[in-house]
Amino acid sequence: MHSTSPSSALAATRTGAAGKILAIDYGRARIGLAIAESLQGIAQPLGTLHRLNRNEDMRRLRELVRDNSVKLILVGLPLQLDGSRGDMAEETERFAQRIRKQIGVAVEMADERLTSWEAERVLEEEFGRKSKQIDGAPKKKDSEKFTVDSVAATIILRDYLRRSHNAHRRYAR
Repeated sequence: MHSTSPSSALAATRTGAAGKILAIDYGRARIGLAIAESLQGIAQPLGTLHRLNRNEDMRRLRELVRDNSVKLILVGLPLQLDGSRGDMAEETERFAQRIRKQIGVAVEMADERLTSWEAERVLEEEFGRKSKQIDGAPKKKDSEKFTVDSVAATIILRDYLRRSHNAHRRYAR
């Protein structure tokens, strides 16, 4: 598994991976989720799965993929700032392999360096908060989507969509 390149994004377009794309920001406690209708779509936060155990996590992801007709899962690869792989990158790749085997949809990896940091900045700018609920108010359905994890997944997906769009434009010339 390699990180996503514009050529692989373009290949996905040409090989019929058209359909919804689910992005995952994998973590040991939580999994951030984002979705786009297609490669031409807009990345939107979908929420956060609080990890229970491998089997239950995979069951919930399988259900989410089925209910949303997902054709491609994009998993953020947490590389070190220098681009090297640490323990978390290895764990994330094993998670992506499990998804590929157990759920049976295309899976790609995408460099996610600094997405959690960017997600914190977005939440602070947009909501004047870090990843906590605003003023302790009761949670609303939409506000549950905006966690650091789901916003990080949205950023991973947004960057992927931008790269695939740029690759498509270069290819079309």
